[in-house]
Amino acid sequence: MWMGNYTILNFLGLMVQTVFIQNILLSYFLGMCSYLACSNRVPTANGLGLAVAVVLTAAGVLNWFMHQFITGKGALVWLSVFGIDAAQLDLSFLEFIIFISVIAAFTQILEIVIEHFSPSLYISLGMFLPLIAVNCAILGGVLFGITREYPFVPILIFSLGSGLGWWLAIALIAAIREKLTYSKVPKGLEGMGITFITTGLMAMAFMGLLGINLANPSGTKLPTAEEIPFKGIENPVAL
Repeated sequence: MWMGNYTILNFLGLMVQTVFIQNILLSYFLGMCSYLACSNRVPTANGLGLAVAVVLTAAGVLNWFMHQFITGKGALVWLSVFGIDAAQLDLSFLEFIIFISVIAAFTQILEIVIEHFSPSLYISLGMFLPLIAVNCAILGGVLFGITREYPFVPILIFSLGSGLGWWLAIALIAAIREKLTYSKVPKGLEGMGITFITTGLMAMAFMGLLGINLANPSGTKLPTAEEIPFKGIENPVAL
């Protein structure tokens, strides 16, 4: 439940794969709206990236507890301590609503904290800070971790790695876009055109690490090439 068969080396491999190989933005292209809108300047990109990393890590852990003790199959068995037989009660149809509610609540708390301690960052992020609550990268990261049935520590590392990977991607594109401001870009590719091309090249560079598989827990059989044709991307064990 807490660590499963994972070792320290598996945790390191999971972090490397989540940040660099299966980067939630550059591999799955989740969270592209705020990525494109808030990547004009490096300070703004860093602020939003940090906020996404914090929210995604907290949301992944909190929603893991929700799944384990409320919405998962047989999750309500703990109510037997109070004399309530709810082991057969299935609340899985409420998972999306509960997950989004947890994300929205934590985002609101983070917004209040940023407004209090960093008003300049709060102003520069504008409407995109509250929109973290509906950022598909947040919900996507949570659902990836839940559907892959990670124990507690692996989902903590996976959620943190997903957030750091998103932060890394937006920080890199922001630095490149600042340089492109002083570069001669072909007229037809100015603005979003060159940004999309650069994002594609970044994704290809990150995918050059495909094949690294340190996250496989001990005692788990790796699938064959026939079972998983797209190794490294669709391999649930490698994730």
